[in-house]
This record gives sequence, C-alpha cells and structure tokens, in this order.
Amino acid sequence: MDHHDDMGHRSLAGVDRRILSAVHAHGRDPRVAGVARALSRAGEHGALWLAAGLAGAAVDGRRRGAWVRGTTLTAGAHLVSMGVKRMVRRPRPTHVEPRVHTLGRHSFPSSHAASATAAAVAFGALGVYAIVPLATAMCLSRLVAGVHYPSDVAAGAALGALTACVGASWMRSGGGPVHA
Repeated sequence: MDHHDDMGHRSLAGVDRRILSAVHAHGRDPRVAGVARALSRAGEHGALWLAAGLAGAAVDGRRRGAWVRGTTLTAGAHLVSMGVKRMVRRPRPTHVEPRVHTLGRHSFPSSHAASATAAAVAFGALGVYAIVPLATAMCLSRLVAGVHYPSDVAAGAALGALTACVGASWMRSGGGPVHA
C-alpha cells in the first residue's frame, strides 16, 4: 500500500468505504439481501411512508389533519433531499456490487433515509413509535444494497429529522406558520 492509499484509508472517505463494505457483506445472506431489496422498493420516492401517513389519516379521524401534515413533512424531506442530491452530485459507490437498481446516479444524501427518518419523527410525534425500527431498517438497507455510503445515509437521516422537527409545531397546531 502506498502513502496515498494509506491516507485514503484513514480519511473519512476511507472509513465510509470500509463501513459500507462491512455492512454490504451481510447481504450475502439471501434473506438479508431480500429484505434490503424489498425495503428499497417500498421506500422509493418515500412511497411506504406516504402510504403509512395516508392510512393513518384515513383511520384516525380525530387527528387526520396532523397525519396529513406529517405526511406532507415526510414528502417535503424527500423533495429537499432530491434537491440537495442534484446540487452535490456525489456518485454512488462503485467498490461494491449494488443489489438493487436505482433510479438516479447520485448518492448524497440518501432520500430513502430522509423520508424514513422524517416519517419516524413525524409519526412518532403522534405516538406511533413502531415505525422507528422499520425506518432504521430502511436506512441500513441502503448500505446492504450497496447504493449509498454511510455518510449519505447519515446526512439523509439528519435532513429528514430536521425537516420533521422544524415542522413539528405546525403538524400539531393544525396549520399556521412553522415554528422551529
């Protein structure tokens, strides 16, 4: 290993690559790979979380407006992540074989992680905490699938959490201005 390679393995990018390689290796188990593929499909464009929010609105009439606003925040987090992705234009990982087809070429931030985390925070504010393990699994699935670096997932999750937290008072209040 030359000096340049050694420095690369000590850098954040090197750590990102090593963590991705380690988590991606768990996808050799067909059951793990299957779950990662299923989560990837379900999370495309935030579909799973949008469906969950609309289902919540349909069955919880007393808090229908809060569910709709939480779903809107989730969609907003996804849209913001797509905008950031178009500006940053970080290529997807190439050192691991992807286990799913992606609609886009860019990796940073993970839109799956953004919408999953926004949904976990927004719907968690409504007392639906069971979504947190599913959102966590969604985030990890992007590494198992080999289509995002850990920093992409962390940034997407942070963006999703921030979006939902900034909109939390709007979500609970029934409208009006958003208060951070």
